[in-house]
Amino acid sequence: MIQPGFKPRQSKPEFVFLTARIYFVGDWYLLTPFVRRYQITTLINHKDNTKKSDKTLQAIQRVGQAVNLAVGRFVKVGEAIANENWDLKEEITIACIEAKQAGETIAALTDISSLNHPESDGQITIFTDKTGVIKAARLLLSSVTKVLLLADRVVIKQIITSRNKVLATMERLEKVNSFQEFVQIFSQFGNEMVEFAHLTGDRQNDLKDEKKKAKMAAARAVLEKCTMMLLTASKTCLRHPNCESAHKNKEGVFDRMKVALDKVIEIVTDCKPSGETDMSSVSIFTGIKEFKMNIEALRENLYFQSKEDLSATLEVILERTEDFTDSAYTSHEHRERILELSTQARLELRQLISVWIQSQSKKTKSIAEELELSVLKISHSLNELKKELHSTATQLAADLLKYHADHVVLKALKLTGVEGNLEGLAEYACKLSEQKEQLVEACRLLRHISGTEPLEITCVHAEETFQVTGQQIISAAETLTLHPSSKIAKENLDVFCEAWESQISDISTLLREINDVFEGRRGEKYGYLSLPRPMKNNANLKSLKADKPDSEEQAKIAKLGLKLGLLTSDANCEIKKWEDQENEIVRNGRNMSSMAYSLYLFTRGEGPLKTSQDLIHQLEVFAEEGLKLASNVQVFSKQLKDDDKLMLLLEINKLSPLCHQLQTITKTPLQNQVFLKVDKCITKTRSMMAILVQLLSLCYKLLKKLQMENNRWVSVTNKDSMDGKT
Repeated sequence: MIQPGFKPRQSKPEFVFLTARIYFVGDWYLLTPFVRRYQITTLINHKDNTKKSDKTLQAIQRVGQAVNLAVGRFVKVGEAIANENWDLKEEITIACIEAKQAGETIAALTDISSLNHPESDGQITIFTDKTGVIKAARLLLSSVTKVLLLADRVVIKQIITSRNKVLATMERLEKVNSFQEFVQIFSQFGNEMVEFAHLTGDRQNDLKDEKKKAKMAAARAVLEKCTMMLLTASKTCLRHPNCESAHKNKEGVFDRMKVALDKVIEIVTDCKPSGETDMSSVSIFTGIKEFKMNIEALRENLYFQSKEDLSATLEVILERTEDFTDSAYTSHEHRERILELSTQARLELRQLISVWIQSQSKKTKSIAEELELSVLKISHSLNELKKELHSTATQLAADLLKYHADHVVLKALKLTGVEGNLEGLAEYACKLSEQKEQLVEACRLLRHISGTEPLEITCVHAEETFQVTGQQIISAAETLTLHPSSKIAKENLDVFCEAWESQISDISTLLREINDVFEGRRGEKYGYLSLPRPMKNNANLKSLKADKPDSEEQAKIAKLGLKLGLLTSDANCEIKKWEDQENEIVRNGRNMSSMAYSLYLFTRGEGPLKTSQDLIHQLEVFAEEGLKLASNVQVFSKQLKDDDKLMLLLEINKLSPLCHQLQTITKTPLQNQVFLKVDKCITKTRSMMAILVQLLSLCYKLLKKLQMENNRWVSVTNKDSMDGKT
């Protein structure tokens, strides 16, 4: 059904929430996860012999209605996308029709409100036709997936179209010959770059693959910095049209931007130019990790792989350590230690292979123990090698950052440029080239010990940035030296020097992140909870540690989260009944529902709340919003009669204590009991949301009743007035 055009990527689609943001439909963003992750599964997995209590029947009917409501909103979005993209309209429309039919079928099969009545004996329901529900669910998920795939193609098409606009305008900028024309075209270019930045930023946020996300971030960083460079480099060229160094400087910027634009398209379309490899080689730490997995697999399977393959793998790793031992910036002590550990690793592997061969023919306990000992020995040797390599690379990077912190060479280049000192330019250009080689070497070594693929990509990006920016600074300094009174040439050199300084600062941050990963302070993720990393200067969180929840705890949190999600759906349904959407009670309810949905996403490890600090802050705001709601409802109650007022005050008296209790929990540190705190907070939030649904419904009914009484009083007053006049 999907026609040739943009190929859907082989990896898992990254667009489930992206399209909702682009097409400004919050309801779809809110309800789609229920359709896909909870409600359909609930319907299909219900037990046929479940006792048909009123509570069960009501729950099933609510789920069916919520699914149908979500599908209806989803279909509206799909139709809006179809109307804006005629080439895909037919495919999207057909998929939307299928989704709508499936949603209506599910709603009909779960409409069991009259099941307990005699006249409903012949009615087909989920209890009599479970197969029908399964078929409808399959059709629904299939059609929703089709729409999302097609919508993803729309987004990719938008990014490619935006890139093509930018490229076309860049070509015009390259050929421009006058300032006036340049200003007009650059204004258009700026607008197009803003649009491209927004599209690629949204795409980056929705990517699930951390490697792709890091690549996208690197490409976007290049484009962001080069936009300012392009402005000053182009102006310098226009001011000094016969200056060769100015043209060289400008061409370098354009070339780098074109490469970055192509890189973005490679990421979003998931295709590389033929023959291009991902990175020059696998890092040493990655190689060691894979090697250790292979030798540890011998405990379970002695024939897992050949001895030759294992030996070859280790040799490849040790060959890469030559990047350290051959480096002119590695100290003699570090070099000797790396060579010593490499030799030890080879000897340990020989011993392991010898024991391995014996264990294949002899199945004795002593041989098994000897094999285990050999595995542990070589693992220990490789761990020591990792430590030495990490120490070598980080020490070099730290020393360079400290030595170049004052940016003496950059200041000297600026000074020689203003003075027109060509001899000074040659001297300091040589010093900058030496500094560039040092930093490039440090980045190359850091990549080997970075520990994660995103950090490896960041190291490669830093290496390329120093390589390119170093040459551009020299060409910009040469232009200024040849034209020492040129303000635009001076401004241009300042821009490139700022980019260099910014990259130095980024290396400092990168070094901290690499150390965090090496020491185990980063990178742990859990199935349901985004549990915290240690936070600094935070009284509420300093005692919270990332204790991994067990399966029972995960299941409990997941169940609480799903119930919370259903309550947000109920609250939104109640809010939509109100004619005055700007009513303070409605506004409070909408805010609370939105925050509760963020908490629901947190229980799945998704959404805007990434750490426990985010969670605690959100809960504090949620409690404050609950107190505001209670206050506004109390004000409203003063307009009511005593019986109605009492009914409303009873609900308020339930809400206010819960708000205060939630505030207390968020401020109470629980040593090593993160799960307990999260559990308590979500339980309180769920109780508050249940009361919110009741309050919204009750307030709406009482408001309608009050309006009817007021209208009746006005009509009676008008009638009496007319009678009096008569």
